[in-house]
Amino acid sequence: MTGRTHDLAAFTALTLTMSIIPLEKMTLATGLVAFSANMIGGLAPDIDQPTGTLWNRTRGGSVISRMISPMLGGHRFISHSIIGVVLFGWVLKLALGLMSSVLLVDMNIVWWAFMIGFVSHLVMDMFSRDGVPLLFPIPIKFGIPPFRKLRMKTGGLFEKSVVFPGLIFLNVYIIYTNYDKFVKFITDFIVK
Repeated sequence: MTGRTHDLAAFTALTLTMSIIPLEKMTLATGLVAFSANMIGGLAPDIDQPTGTLWNRTRGGSVISRMISPMLGGHRFISHSIIGVVLFGWVLKLALGLMSSVLLVDMNIVWWAFMIGFVSHLVMDMFSRDGVPLLFPIPIKFGIPPFRKLRMKTGGLFEKSVVFPGLIFLNVYIIYTNYDKFVKFITDFIVK
C-alpha cells in the first residue's frame, strides 16, 4: 500500500473504533496528539523501508533510515510482525510514560490511537502481493486472499480506484450511521 492509503486506513480504523467503543471525553490537546499519533502509527511499520513515507516527511529522514533499516532486517521483516507490534507498543508506552508528567495529554488515548494505526498498516499490507510475516521469525508471509496472484499491487490501479475510494466511502458510512455519537463527541470536545 502507498503511504496515502495507509494514512486513510489508519483514520478509518480510528473512526471505526470510535464508533464501537464509547467515546471518552478528552481535551483538544489529547485529541490533536492522538490524531497525529494515529497517522504516525499508520506509517510506523515502514520504518524499515528507507523510501517509506514516514522518512520522506522527516527532516534528515533519508540518512536515519539508512541506519535503521538494516538493524530491523529490511522491509517487511520484524516491524510487520506480531513481535513488532509488541515491541513498538512497549517502547511507545515507556516513552509516553516519561512524557506524561510534562504534557497535559492523556497518553493512554494517544497510545491506543498509535496502536490502532500500526495494526491497520499490517492489515492493509496483508492485501498486497508480498503479504506480511506475522509470525516472525517463522518465514511465512500471510496475505488476504491466501493466493499471492489474487492480491493487489502496491500503488496499482485497484488500490487507487477501488481501495482508496472504498476507504473514503467507509468513513462517510461510519460517520453517517454514528452521527449522534460523533456530534456529541465534537460538541463535548469544543465545549471543554
